Amino acid sequence: MNSNLKKSSSGARIDETAPEAGNLVAANGFAPNRWVKLNVGGQIYATTIDTLVGREPDSMLARMFLQDGSMMPSERDEQGAFLIDRSPRYFEPIINYLRHGQFVCDSNISVMGVLEEARFFGIFSLVTHLEERLGQQETPLGDRPLTRNDVIKAIIQTSVITELRFQGVNLSGADLRKLDFRNINFKEGANLRGCNFEDPTGVRTNLEGVNLKGACLESSNMAGVNLRVANLKNANMKNCNLRAAVLAGADLEKCNLSGSDLQEANLRGANLKDAELTLMVTPLHMSQAIR
Repeated sequence: MNSNLKKSSSGARIDETAPEAGNLVAANGFAPNRWVKLNVGGQIYATTIDTLVGREPDSMLARMFLQDGSMMPSERDEQGAFLIDRSPRYFEPIINYLRHGQFVCDSNISVMGVLEEARFFGIFSLVTHLEERLGQQETPLGDRPLTRNDVIKAIIQTSVITELRFQGVNLSGADLRKLDFRNINFKEGANLRGCNFEDPTGVRTNLEGVNLKGACLESSNMAGVNLRVANLKNANMKNCNLRAAVLAGADLEKCNLSGSDLQEANLRGANLKDAELTLMVTPLHMSQAIR
């Protein structure tokens, strides 16, 4: 016996899927677990009403099949599939997003194209995600900050006897603690603003002899870092934490150290000619810098 049939109190069999007055879901047969076919630009997609409605109930696709009747379904093709005149190339990532909530797109499909279709169908959670993704992609590759992993990979792949050139590289905000930078050239425009070089276990980041001429290190945490005999000429080190840092023999000529904390820093033999030392967190002692 058909499982959708049951007996009434009078003994007559009643089809549970039969339409009821005022019930638009039943009237159109659009139960949540019902499978439907969509013909999108000639490509057939089979899915359920629940998939179309569940994640984005205010979308165009949802309103086509919701019981409120706010939007009637489109015409059907000869096989009964609902006709939608849109690009199937960009629709497939959208239907998959409605199925599992993740945006998955082949590399040969334009994300911008999917975004435009998501806007058309009113899939606004996907629209927000794609707009953020495209906004990140619009940032020129050379302007994106490198991460700790990027730096470690570059160091590992470079011979210890070869100088690694990081001129003009953007490392702003990177976690650079415990790394050995002795064979890296940062001079002229390297951006290390707001980086963290301090390790709570006491392992010093090694920048001994490193060329940081003209680099920006503003507001970086460089407590305990080894900068012995480093070239910091014309570098921007405003508001840096340099507590207990080793700057012995470093060239700090015309270096901007205003607002920095140099408490217990070793500046013996450092060249401080024309260095900016205003607004220091703690005053320098003669024992720290003799030159």
